[in-house]
Amino acid sequence: MLSARRTVLRTGGRVATLYQRRSAQTVPRLGTEKEMEAEALEQIRARIAYQKKVIAESGAHSHAEEVAEMVRWIKISLLVAIPLCVVSALKDLLFLEHDHAKEGPYPDYMAIRHKEFPWECEECPLFDQKCWNKCRAEKAAES
Repeated sequence: MLSARRTVLRTGGRVATLYQRRSAQTVPRLGTEKEMEAEALEQIRARIAYQKKVIAESGAHSHAEEVAEMVRWIKISLLVAIPLCVVSALKDLLFLEHDHAKEGPYPDYMAIRHKEFPWECEECPLFDQKCWNKCRAEKAAES
């Protein structure tokens, strides 16, 4: 039979609660093999009866009731989640416009570089084709 023992420790103003699990086994008394087997079965039946009593007193539900409750909450979740997802997707598609990068040069505070890029046009980001074309045109004009 398993039991839990609660220990409260007070160290430096903090309170910590520890739970220790102990197992206490009862061993049948010595006797003939049939007597020991009968006593072991009696102990098992007593434990089962005690567990059934505890479950009955706690107001626990049967397995069928638990499954019915689970199915009910699955239905409620789907009934709420699917329309919510559809409405959210429609709202995003119909009413929201995402902003694109503005045309033209960035303000000085947005173009801060602590070191130059390690390629041919040091001021151009890697995938900014307009900047690359402009840089290459300037280099071609210089040479």
